[in-house]
Amino acid sequence: MIGEFECRLDEKSRIILPAALKKQISPEAEDKFVINRGFEGCLVLYPHDIWKKTTENINKLNLYIRDNRRFVRFFYNGATELALDSQNRLLLPKSLLGFAGIEKEIILFAYSDRIEVWNKSTYQQLLSKEPEDFAQLAEKVMGKQDRTNTIDDIP
Repeated sequence: MIGEFECRLDEKSRIILPAALKKQISPEAEDKFVINRGFEGCLVLYPHDIWKKTTENINKLNLYIRDNRRFVRFFYNGATELALDSQNRLLLPKSLLGFAGIEKEIILFAYSDRIEVWNKSTYQQLLSKEPEDFAQLAEKVMGKQDRTNTIDDIP
């Protein structure tokens, strides 16, 4: 999934899932999702099939290790199952909206296998603080990737 979509909450705390985003979600999700707390003050919306895969890995953690237990508790804290209604709307839990400071304007930021749900102004503030040297950050994060092609391989 990929894309950035602006949405508005209606008076009942529902959003309409943009058609361009819905097209990217696998049929295996069956129009079901799980939403939970994310990092940096956002929520994360997982298509149901992705949630199953994600939690399979989390459920393999050794719960006799304190940090693992703490992570699992925080990860599952507030996790809520959602389903699209006949008008492609999702009813977002008020407790999670409060956590993310979401009132009306929302940004859905889709990448990889998840959709981050942001308060629009929080999202804009986060992205306005671009790292001073994005190239240096890219090298730090991506520079350790194993590259199979070298300059000699390019025709």
